[in-house]
Amino acid sequence: MNSSSASETTRGGPVGPGGATRPARAGGRRLPQILWLALPGLLLVVVVFDLPLLNTMRWSLGDPNEPPTLRFYSEFAQSSVYGAVILRTLVLSAKVAALTALIGYPLAYWASGLSKRRQIAVIGLVVMTFWVSILVRTYAWIVVLGTNGIVNNAFADLGLTSEPISFLYNEISIIIGMVNVLMPFFILPVFSAMVGIDKQLVEVAETLGASRLRAFWTVFFPLSLPAVIASSILIFILSLGFYITPAILGGGRVVLVANMMDLLINRFANWEIAAVIAVVLMITTLALYAVYQVMRERAQ
Repeated sequence: MNSSSASETTRGGPVGPGGATRPARAGGRRLPQILWLALPGLLLVVVVFDLPLLNTMRWSLGDPNEPPTLRFYSEFAQSSVYGAVILRTLVLSAKVAALTALIGYPLAYWASGLSKRRQIAVIGLVVMTFWVSILVRTYAWIVVLGTNGIVNNAFADLGLTSEPISFLYNEISIIIGMVNVLMPFFILPVFSAMVGIDKQLVEVAETLGASRLRAFWTVFFPLSLPAVIASSILIFILSLGFYITPAILGGGRVVLVANMMDLLINRFANWEIAAVIAVVLMITTLALYAVYQVMRERAQ
C-alpha cells in the first residue's frame, strides 16, 4: 500500500486491529459540549424571564399558599372597569401605531432616497434618540405642550388663540409623547426594508408609462407594505405596556393597563387581579408577536 492510500484509510478514523478503521466520535462528543456552553445562558433565561412569568401565572390563580382557583379570572371578566381600561389601552395603542406609521413612513421613504453618506447621517440622528432617557424626553413635552409652553406661546403670538389650549394631561399629550419615543422603532426596520427594494422596478414602471406617483403606489408601496405592517404591530405591542409616558403626560387622568396595575399592586395590594391582567396582556402580546413574526418574515 502506498502512502496516498494509507492516508486515505486513516482519514476515516483511528485504525483498529487488522487495519480496520473505527468511526470518529467527534460529532458525538460535540453535542454535550454545546449543551454545556449553552447551559449558563439557558439558566439565565429561565431564572430572569420564565420564573417571574410562571410566578405571575400562579398568583393569578390565587395565593400560592392556597389551592388554585379561577375566582379572580371570573371577577376580572365580570368587572366593567378592567375591561374598559384594557379597551382604552388597545384603542390608544392602535392610535399610536397608526400615527407613527403616518409620520414615520414618509421619513423612512425620504431617507431611503438619499445618498449613502446622507443616509448614515439621517439614521445616526434617529439612533441618537436612544441616548436620551425616556423620562427626560417625556418631561420635555411638558415644557413644549404646557399652558405657557412653546406651542401655546407660538399660537398666541400668531393670533390663532385668545387663551391657552389644554394639551397636557389627556390622551393627546400621551399619544404625542408615545409617538415621539416609539418613532425610531418604526423608522429603522422600514428604512432597512426600503433600502433592499430594487429601485429599477420603479424605473421600469415609469418607462412603461406610469407616472411617478402611480409607480410608487403600484410597485414600491406594495413591496414595503409587509415591513410597515410588521413595524406597526411592533409599535402596538410596545404601546400596550407603556407606563412612564402615560403616567407623566396623563397626570393620572387617563388610566391605562400599566397604570392600573401599579394602583392594584402598590395602593390596593390586590396581587391576584393584577396577575390576571398581566396574564391577559401577555396572551394578547404573544398573539400579536406571532403575527409580527409572520409579517417580518414576509418582509425579508
